[in-house]
This record gives sequence, C-alpha cells and structure tokens, in this order.
Amino acid sequence: MNQPVEGRSARKRRAILEAAEEVFLHGGYLGTNMDEIAARSEVSKQTVYKHFGSKENLFVEIVSHMTSAAGDLVHVDDPDPAPEGDLADYLCDYAYRQLTVVLTPRLMRLRRMVIGEVARFPELAETLYRNGPQRAIDNLEGIFDRLAAQGRLSVADTRAAASRFNWLVMSEPVNRAMLLGDQGIPGPEELRAHTVESVRVFLAAYGGPPLRGPSS
Repeated sequence: MNQPVEGRSARKRRAILEAAEEVFLHGGYLGTNMDEIAARSEVSKQTVYKHFGSKENLFVEIVSHMTSAAGDLVHVDDPDPAPEGDLADYLCDYAYRQLTVVLTPRLMRLRRMVIGEVARFPELAETLYRNGPQRAIDNLEGIFDRLAAQGRLSVADTRAAASRFNWLVMSEPVNRAMLLGDQGIPGPEELRAHTVESVRVFLAAYGGPPLRGPSS
C-alpha cells in the first residue's frame, strides 16, 4: 500500500529540517543556499520553498526547533525533589543536566550564529531567549515557589532567586564556550565541581541542608 501523502510530506519536511540544520550550522546564514539544502535532503528546491516559503522562514524554523528541543531535554518531566530527598543533590543534578544540554557544540554554534545575525533577525534572539534562559527561569520559579511553601527555601522573591541560580550555574561555562569555541567547553568533572559550588553559594543565601562535596 502506498504511503499516505501526509506521511510523505512529513518525511520530506523532516529531511529538509535535518539538512538545513547541518548547512546553516556549517556555513552560517549568508553562507547557506537553498540548492545545497535541497540536494542534501534529496528533494527539489521547489519542495523546500513549498514547505517553508523562504530561506528566512527556514532559518527561523531551525532556530525555534533546536532551542525548543533543547529546553524539552532539561524541563519536560522534571519532578520536584522528594520531601525526604537531598535538596542540594537535586539542584546539582538539575544544574548539571542544564549545562550538558546547553553546552553541546551544536547549540553553541547556533547561539553564536543567532547573535551574529541579530541585526537582520532580531526575533531570533527573542526566540532563543524565550526557549532558553526565560524558560529555565520560569521553570525554576515554579520549583522554588513550591520549595518555599514547604519551608525548604527561605526566599521572598522566587523569580529573582531563579534568575540568580540560573546565572550562577550558566554564566561562566557558557561565556567560555561562546568565546573560546568547542575547546572552551568544560569537561564533565569540571562541570560537576562547578555545579556543586554554584549550588553551595545559592543555598548559603537562600537556605537548605549542608552540601556534600562533588561526587562522580
């Protein structure tokens, strides 16, 4: 039986997105042409335009898709810490998961590319921020609201606390990776030690149980 038209269309769209992601990340926006994307995805250029309308629309779709998918890896199905669980361990695990997702070379290349094109596509910087830092802060605010209600954190402004936690964790490793390239991405042991220290500083300000040293 022939594949339904909708199924073929979905496959073509997925192939175009996968090819476009590779081409944009390798060559940047200006260095990308639709002929190469069509060739890599094994469809006609007309098919690419039929699905996305323009190179600009396809670029926007790539940025939105990659940042949303990365956020899902961190925030979807993320449980609150168990009442009897170690809060410091929970926050360290959360921070480490967030860092390992954000600091992938592909996402760092995307972030640099978006910053480089912010004058041409200001909405993309907003998309990256909305799906990245803002989503993280929104999620943490909800977690901290519940922890404060349980008496496990001493915090009056949970959104401000969420922002401070996010940047304690993210700022130094992300700045290194952004400015130094792939070689600036810290290794797992360094990231673990960094998350432990970030959580220690956070809990010193906002309360919580004593923090144990880094573990493997």
